[in-house]
Amino acid sequence: MLFWDSKRSLAVGVLAAIGASVCCVGPLLLLTLGIGGAWISNLVAFEPYRPLFIGLTVLFFAMAFRRLYLVKQVCSPGQACAIPVVVKRQRAIFWVVTVFIIGLLAFPAVAPLFI
Repeated sequence: MLFWDSKRSLAVGVLAAIGASVCCVGPLLLLTLGIGGAWISNLVAFEPYRPLFIGLTVLFFAMAFRRLYLVKQVCSPGQACAIPVVVKRQRAIFWVVTVFIIGLLAFPAVAPLFI
């Protein structure tokens, strides 16, 4: 079985969130960058898979949260996990990424408010 540390579960959670928002945020981002074409409308085909990707995002972010806050890390002196500054940075990165991902996941619900 794979060993999922907080860094891996956070990275996989970000990828799942990008997959969840590719149908909605993807075309807007591509058009903003000046990339256009009829093929962009094909990204809407990912819409049925959005709940699956959202579920995976929540699962992997829960795993990262559990690893960062709930499980006591056992490490010897001199390792990165023994340094309090490193742990604080990991937690700060977790919350910054979480806020960004919540924005990505909420985009389809709040986008009609701006039209």
